Amino acid sequence: MNTNAIGVFDSGLGGLSAVKQMLKAMPNENIIYFGDTGRVPYGNRSKDTIRKYAMQDANFLLKNNVKMVVAACGTVSSVAPDLEDVLGVPYTGVVLPTCFTALRESKNGKIGVIGTTATINSHSYKERINEKNPSFQVFEQDCPLFVPLVENGIIDRNDEIVKLVVEKYMKDLKVAGVDTVILGCTHYPILKEAIGDFMGENVLLIDSGKETALYTKKVLEEKGLINERANNGNAQFFVSDTPDNFEKIASLFLSKDMKNKVSRINIEEY
Repeated sequence: MNTNAIGVFDSGLGGLSAVKQMLKAMPNENIIYFGDTGRVPYGNRSKDTIRKYAMQDANFLLKNNVKMVVAACGTVSSVAPDLEDVLGVPYTGVVLPTCFTALRESKNGKIGVIGTTATINSHSYKERINEKNPSFQVFEQDCPLFVPLVENGIIDRNDEIVKLVVEKYMKDLKVAGVDTVILGCTHYPILKEAIGDFMGENVLLIDSGKETALYTKKVLEEKGLINERANNGNAQFFVSDTPDNFEKIASLFLSKDMKNKVSRINIEEY
């Protein structure tokens, strides 16, 4: 048994979709979450900058003696997939577990992938899917306005702005006839209802946060690092900018009061 925390990082709020699922799948685990709200979004940065930010984020978590690092960020997972080689602890991003699920669930072999511009330009999801099954058709679409919508709390499925932006990005995938869509950024499950309304009930949306949480549990079990204590674990939250907006959105998303439960750090120190 290992009672050290699982370390989770993202460019901002999106990784909360993975934390939410971890709390369901592993309620007895401790979690340390870092959201780089001062430098969000990562999706329009260069590869070198994304890798630099990812290493700083991971180093902060390692300073807190985490037993595993989870990059709950599609951009980092796509642009810097080799972080495990330098971290010294088990590591996962979101690409691998999400692709496995999409390959298993798609019935017509047409999979849509939505993500940040950096994620889509890396073709990480498409390449992984076609490695496993070259016959699958993968349709990619970057959605650069989705992260700013989520970070600013504009997430209501009935909001006209949300509906217009969803239609703008999803219409080509709908025309292509995909039966499965990978939400390739952990911010996107927060817009899942609005995306589902547009795509229709026959299109399966793959939640990268959920699949990553389940994969994290599998890795911990395989490596003998699972926390087997009976009582619930403790979750700590850190950001690189003012906690106010993060607390507000996190309270809605995690269904609990986050007021004064989020601490600000200077990520440049790491």
